[in-house]
Amino acid sequence: MRQLDFTKGNIFKQLFFFSAPIMLANLLQASYQFIDSLWVGNLLGANALGAVTVSTIVILSVLSFVLGISNAALTILSQQRNKKSDAGLKSYLNAFVVFLTFFSLLLGMIGFIYSEAIVIWLDTPAKMISDSVLYLRIHFAGILFLFGYNFISTVLQALGDSKTPLLFVFAAVLLNVILDPIFISILNLGIEGAAYATVASQGISFLLSIFFTMRKGSIPFSVPTFPKKEEIFLILKLGIPAGLQMMVIYAGITAIMTVVNSFGVFVVAGFGAAQRLDSLIIIPALALGTAVNSMAGQNIAGHRWNRIRQIALYGIFYNFIVMTIIAVLVFLLAEHAVKLFIQKEEAVKFGADYLKIIAFFYPFIGLNFILNGIVRASGAMYQVLILNIISFWALRYPFTYFSSILIGANGIAFGMGVSFVVSSVFSLCYYRFGKWKNIELFSDKTIS
Repeated sequence: MRQLDFTKGNIFKQLFFFSAPIMLANLLQASYQFIDSLWVGNLLGANALGAVTVSTIVILSVLSFVLGISNAALTILSQQRNKKSDAGLKSYLNAFVVFLTFFSLLLGMIGFIYSEAIVIWLDTPAKMISDSVLYLRIHFAGILFLFGYNFISTVLQALGDSKTPLLFVFAAVLLNVILDPIFISILNLGIEGAAYATVASQGISFLLSIFFTMRKGSIPFSVPTFPKKEEIFLILKLGIPAGLQMMVIYAGITAIMTVVNSFGVFVVAGFGAAQRLDSLIIIPALALGTAVNSMAGQNIAGHRWNRIRQIALYGIFYNFIVMTIIAVLVFLLAEHAVKLFIQKEEAVKFGADYLKIIAFFYPFIGLNFILNGIVRASGAMYQVLILNIISFWALRYPFTYFSSILIGANGIAFGMGVSFVVSSVFSLCYYRFGKWKNIELFSDKTIS
């Protein structure tokens, strides 16, 4: 597959054609939980759907540190791509493989052991606890598969190839579509079957991605060795704050889940259905954030600031157009969409109201993804970490908590939406006035 050079050429076209496969891949990725939720909600009921919702948020929270390291990989490898350093690229790839393997196994073990304690701590309704724990433990046992093929996708995107990762995700989703009804219904494994189907499909896709990239030589992997001292230092320097960024995000979502749980089973089920749709709504913004990160990373090493500024402007333009169109569609179709997952009237009403309120705030969270993606490409991980702490803990959780007290259950969506707007102002201010352009990641020694 062709790997793009973003230091030259038409930015408008590059951003469109590079981000489109990422959007499709993210859409397919999100369909994992979407498919599970469809089967679980319709075959096993609202309680089981609520259990999947709680479990999914916990999984994302605990595993987010490793995802953050993948963001650091995107920054480092995209800059190495611009430096045309094959030796440096191979060496950093080796370092990331070693670190990601270690952290994913460690987090998987800890998560498996403490699943029940976490679910109880979240004040999960009693009827959902046993299913949540079971679903959670199976996913933790298969964590290496999830991060394996996601990391390979990240590497390819850093090198300018967003099409090949789409194939890996498509294979995993297709397998999940086939295995879900078999495990849940035919083998009568219930919620346990939904978890097994997802883990199995991810494992097979991981093996396929390794085989494909090794055969094509599209990624210069080598036999793993212990990383160099300077590589460890740089990965920790970027990886720790990048990992904490993701942990702050998902821990914030988990905290919001405690607010949701306090309103009872129907609100939890409605929120679960809405979140499945919610995760689809923000896919274009997420994809654009990843795309501008890769594109800016290749340009930052050469100090092409005017080109980087154009990448940011085009990203913002795409975001507002696409997200506004999606918001209108979601507002019009919210109730019908929620009914794909659940039929209980109280749960459907809350889920539909949530989507109608929050949909029009999503262009602002998209603005966060674009600007933070540009800044992150420079290596300003601690700065983005601070922006995320402000967004989730100084704004989103307090706004959601107090809005839910003042307004009731619908305050959850309103509080979250207002926090999107305010946090986008902070991101814009740092992008405009911050010193992220002064950061230099590599000396001659670190890339030799």
